[in-house]
Amino acid sequence: MKLTERALGAFYGLALGDALGMPTQSFSRAQILTRFGPITHLLDAPADQPIAPNMPGGSITDDTEQAILVAQLLVEGNGNIDPSTLAQRLINWEATMQAKGSQDLLGPSTKRAIEMILAGHSSEESGRYGTTNGAAMRITPVGIAADINQPESFIKAVVQACQVTHNTSLGIASAAAVAAVISSGINGRKLQHALNAGTEMAYIAEHHGHWIAGGRIGPRIRWARQASHECNPDNLGDLLYDVIGTSVASQESVVAAFALAQRVASGNLSSFSALCIAASIGGDTDTIAAILGAMLGACAGLEHWPNALIQQVKAVNNLQLEPLVQQLLTLRSV
Repeated sequence: MKLTERALGAFYGLALGDALGMPTQSFSRAQILTRFGPITHLLDAPADQPIAPNMPGGSITDDTEQAILVAQLLVEGNGNIDPSTLAQRLINWEATMQAKGSQDLLGPSTKRAIEMILAGHSSEESGRYGTTNGAAMRITPVGIAADINQPESFIKAVVQACQVTHNTSLGIASAAAVAAVISSGINGRKLQHALNAGTEMAYIAEHHGHWIAGGRIGPRIRWARQASHECNPDNLGDLLYDVIGTSVASQESVVAAFALAQRVASGNLSSFSALCIAASIGGDTDTIAAILGAMLGACAGLEHWPNALIQQVKAVNNLQLEPLVQQLLTLRSV
């Protein structure tokens, strides 16, 4: 399989997971099961959707949109991201969303960081409280553009993408873990090997950024993968929702995505079924499914996703990621 197919699998897997979780985000697990049943296809958002009311089925959210924003900055900077430019682009993005009347705005860590930037703080200082999953949700293009086999430049790229909003041990470790899985998958590694690389990278990357108290990403991923592998299928939802957690905290949502990916790697679950579980689980469903889709897609390739659903996501959002992905892969060989 060509690098291009794996890279497209990652970026479109991100978009597909994002769109599957769009109508269910911020609802509880019980609410989703009562109102939607298990998610198996792309659904319209109801009028009382807290973040994406009335959005048509297949619509992407901030997860994919901000990943595209990061990808464009990588291309413009020839593999480098200027933190102040990233901050300004995020400000502009939110202003565009507000003008549309969207409730899909900046997350708590990013919002606080932007407020600090506008108040005159440095980009290094602005992200010192960012522990949520915002950096991990938009890190996919870094995994495509940066080769994990060149660890110094790989981590540098991750830190640049995180610094302005999530310059913490938790924010950087979670984003680095996701990017490492994607980069390993694009290099042709099987999912199990890629997940091992992501787990190891979380331990390495946590030494960057400001230290923040909280369960460490690497140990939590390692534990969650083992627990998921051993879990009875009937209890998987309880493990994800009740024990690991599905909130915007990176120690929960990112770790939950790894737990589901491990089920796929162990042969207990198909990739698309895992995305559907992520979209049905409650909490930050769109981000969990988006991160999971990117990791699985990088290892399996674009053809692994249902073509009809990919085409629906493309049509609804006027999305053509092929040129951007090719530019990111060009950076990978620089």
